[in-house]
Amino acid sequence: MTDPFGFLHIPRRPAPSRPPDERVGDWHEVYTGQPLLTVVSAQARRCMDCGVPFCHGGCPLGNLIPEWNVYAAHGDWATASERLHATNNFPEFTGRLCPAPCEDACVLALTGEPVTIKNIEQAIADQAWARGFVRPLRPPRPSGHSVAVVGSGPAGLAAAQQLTRAGHAVTVYERADRVGGLLRYGIPDFKMSKDRLDSRIAQLEEEGTRFRPGVDVGHDVDAVRLRADHGAVIVATGATEPRDIDCPGRELGGIHHAMEYLTAANRSAGPSPVPVPSVLSARGKDVVIVGGGDTGSDCLGTALRQDASSVVQMDINPLPDKGRTADEPWPLVHPRVYRMSHAHEEACTRDGADPRSFSSVTVRFDGDGSGQVVAVVLNEVEPRTRRPRPGTTRVLPAQLVLLALGFRGPRHHPDLTGPLGLATDPGGTFARTPDFAALSSSATTPEAEESAGVFVAGDAGRGPSLVVWAIAEGRAAAAAADRYLRGATELPAPIRATDRPLA
Repeated sequence: MTDPFGFLHIPRRPAPSRPPDERVGDWHEVYTGQPLLTVVSAQARRCMDCGVPFCHGGCPLGNLIPEWNVYAAHGDWATASERLHATNNFPEFTGRLCPAPCEDACVLALTGEPVTIKNIEQAIADQAWARGFVRPLRPPRPSGHSVAVVGSGPAGLAAAQQLTRAGHAVTVYERADRVGGLLRYGIPDFKMSKDRLDSRIAQLEEEGTRFRPGVDVGHDVDAVRLRADHGAVIVATGATEPRDIDCPGRELGGIHHAMEYLTAANRSAGPSPVPVPSVLSARGKDVVIVGGGDTGSDCLGTALRQDASSVVQMDINPLPDKGRTADEPWPLVHPRVYRMSHAHEEACTRDGADPRSFSSVTVRFDGDGSGQVVAVVLNEVEPRTRRPRPGTTRVLPAQLVLLALGFRGPRHHPDLTGPLGLATDPGGTFARTPDFAALSSSATTPEAEESAGVFVAGDAGRGPSLVVWAIAEGRAAAAAADRYLRGATELPAPIRATDRPLA
């Protein structure tokens, strides 16, 4: 502990972001840049180095938060980076994208404001890159085993890096034209610049990981042959099947799933820009986003940058309280409290009001004579029963409707699931044991082996979740695959597939 009284005399001071009216005019990250290191070090001094650090339980990766807080407080960025990377392959991702359940579990959050753990993590990661602490870690010798990783999102990348460093020959297959999964095409640049993703991919390549983008396993590559050619296979395809809505007018033009919209926007900002199709552009349109989560917030920030005429984000949940409720006691991870994302701040600055409509449910979509959506009809609902309140019907103009209702699970491609023996659990995800091994499916094709040697990581097995959970699962699945190949492993396994946050 660097300062026994730091939490008493140093107020919480989050890293400043760029002014909303400035950043909404570009696609750069919302933060000004590297925060003042003196500020970060002072914030790290607020850490109490608790005897029971609940922040560990709040973090799926088990990040050594009190340890790297001490080094950050002293300005020892090299050692802070070493301790941070000991549990987290990609802290510059989590430092920007994770909602920081560790902060909700911080002991200081019990009666006051928690340590700015997320900001400190981002600063350590950025310093590690700026000062050259991030280097390729090549294995001392090859193991003689090969592993195929299907999917290059955070779970697939984490598994690939761990297994490559263990000496295995790892090939990552990605069906999109570029590596990165939803980190590439689902996360807007204003949340995380793709340069950071590219830097990590370059590191993995220097370590020995091979990438094969534009290859759809089961279509472009035979999954039976893939299983035969590799000692183990890790399926990390994510949960990409979107939830839909069943109400009158759903067939109208101008209604799109959120990921279709975000992918088009991200492609337009890449190194080889692809213009956004007019049907997927928010420019000059009234936009309604159905869904109150992070994906909906990403759509909101994107629509503002595309100069939408108006944007409303509908949320079926009621307006949350500003603090924990009685049924969400500390240290329950990430309670449902009133929060404002950067996109919400930008909308408030532009339009003078919170863009969200809480306790709202879609009744129908209205169209014009040409079959295009022109309005969303909604109704307020009772907070507990979600039954419509009489007399609360409203009509919102909309020429573009974005469905951000979450995801049902992974894509069930029979030419992938059959040969790999993947079974489906009741939730629609790929079934697996607590050690991430895939459970055999009764639908396995006659020529395929059972699912021995096949492991499932990330959202494909867990269901839609956080980037920090995906990295943790990728690391744990890598340890399970390494143990399968060699009978034992020295790779860390932070979690089991059945683990859940503190409750």
